[in-house]
Amino acid sequence: MRPFLISLLLANLPAADWLQWGGPKRSFQIPAGVKIPRWPATGPKQIWTRDLGDGYSSMVTAGGNIYTLYRKGAQDVVIALSATTGETVWENPINAAHTPDMNVEAGPGPHSTPLIVNNRLFVTTVVGQLHALDLNTGKRIWSHDLWTEYKGTRLDRGYASSPIAYKDAVIVPVGGRGHALMAFRQDNGDIVWSKGDMQNAFSSPILISAGGRDQLVTFMAREVMGADAATGDVLWSVGHQTQYDINAATPAWCEDIGVLVVASGYDGGARGIKVDKTAKELWHHKRLRVHHTNMVCKDGVVYGSSGDFGPAPFTAVEAETGKVLWQDRAFTKASFLLAGNTMLATDDDGSVAMATISRDGFKLLGEAQLLRSNSWTVPLLLDSRLIIRDRHRIAAIALESPAQQ
Repeated sequence: MRPFLISLLLANLPAADWLQWGGPKRSFQIPAGVKIPRWPATGPKQIWTRDLGDGYSSMVTAGGNIYTLYRKGAQDVVIALSATTGETVWENPINAAHTPDMNVEAGPGPHSTPLIVNNRLFVTTVVGQLHALDLNTGKRIWSHDLWTEYKGTRLDRGYASSPIAYKDAVIVPVGGRGHALMAFRQDNGDIVWSKGDMQNAFSSPILISAGGRDQLVTFMAREVMGADAATGDVLWSVGHQTQYDINAATPAWCEDIGVLVVASGYDGGARGIKVDKTAKELWHHKRLRVHHTNMVCKDGVVYGSSGDFGPAPFTAVEAETGKVLWQDRAFTKASFLLAGNTMLATDDDGSVAMATISRDGFKLLGEAQLLRSNSWTVPLLLDSRLIIRDRHRIAAIALESPAQQ
């Protein structure tokens, strides 16, 4: 079937909103009850593809549009695309010139993912600017420069944390004395609170419920910390040191057992932490070393690619004990979503795949070379469409819809 005919067939399908980095709970899991398409026997069909400039930002979606960021010259460009055709709906270029000491050998950014709250879009640029934009037009509502206004941690590879919402606030890691985390009013950018003294890293915060309160968990430069989401007060911290203070992977929260797992490369390894009103380390080892891709916790098992600059086998670790259950070399380094036990992934070399995973093992269902190298972006599932991106291009491919199974 020709790509334009596939587009016509999919145009009337309802698109599930995916409003932030990692989805509804930042867990990288498709909500229960959503039917997952199959991998076609002949491989996925391309619906549309287009150049998109440099960057590793993931995609969010609402109302039939896709939102992400890319780099053009000295600007980070926020873009809204039609999910059906890939055509530009609007763009807003933001001046974001690199500082002289930045290291852009792996790419100039941007690295963070937008956040949608009602009719607003919140983005962070590679040089630490936080912008609130109108979702429908891209027009700027307010902005702050986290590095210059608040003397936030200047990261040589660029700011990478994706903003998170809590009630009427948008919250970002900033770093530095009194500014580890900062909350701003979504409507006007006024400061709600600013707390903590930790230095920032490259990870994004998650929101969990533990110890009778909502906690923001953030992987900072030398520790993972929990803060009261309403006030910013630091509740606990557990040290985690790496070479160069690089902690990039988003923490994985195993909600059913109350265990948090953090992992990093650069000789950091992984830790299991029991979180209640305070936190207690359960285990630490270096057999899970997640570099900059994501992790998922499902049924008490954490999954992720383990390795930084060498081999990175896909690894399953029991969250409560740290026991390595299995490792598989099917992917060079995977960024992925999980729906039940079904995994949708892209890997470092540009492969796109579907597999099933469980504590008992891994089974590849289908794989195709659809992207180029440095395909580090977590894919986005829209009904039977998978939105995929590498460093320079974005595309939509068609999987088989549940009705065809």
